[in-house]
Amino acid sequence: MAENKERTRTSKFLARILRHHPEDAGITLDAHGWADVEELIQGINKTGKHRIDRDLLEEIVRTDEKTRYAFNEDHTKIRANQGHSVPVDVELSETAPPDLLWHGTGEKSVPGILAEGLLPMGRLYVHLSGDRETAEKVGTRHGRPVLFRVDCRGMREAGHRFYRSANGVWLTKQVPRQFLTRE
Repeated sequence: MAENKERTRTSKFLARILRHHPEDAGITLDAHGWADVEELIQGINKTGKHRIDRDLLEEIVRTDEKTRYAFNEDHTKIRANQGHSVPVDVELSETAPPDLLWHGTGEKSVPGILAEGLLPMGRLYVHLSGDRETAEKVGTRHGRPVLFRVDCRGMREAGHRFYRSANGVWLTKQVPRQFLTRE
């Protein structure tokens, strides 16, 4: 049990480094968000906060339920699939979404969303879910969940672009409030 807890904490630290603060491990990400695996392992171990080796890193990537991370073909580089606040291009291709997607959030965020729509809030993209259940899980992480339906057909007709990350999360730069319906 303690081992699973430590693996979860290490995974969260890994997400922090690969999405937001590579400098915390003394590394840099390339233009596409890739980090050198050996430098990452050494950097994490130097922090003294977590102990990691290649086997644990491989296990974290393989078992992550949300498929947050990806290796390059020869496993010498790693990156987060989405969720970055640092400016990187994870090489997403524009993809036509279904007519309807979902966004889950906590109650405290509702007034701002109703006033301004969905904004990336420090990230590069707004994250959307393909189904109601996933959006509800996401919302639960932020308190009592509130769901919004997103009119993707209307957004596409208005010129908004959508992307789909390697782990299936739908991304767009913003969702104006006229395309949102609170559930």
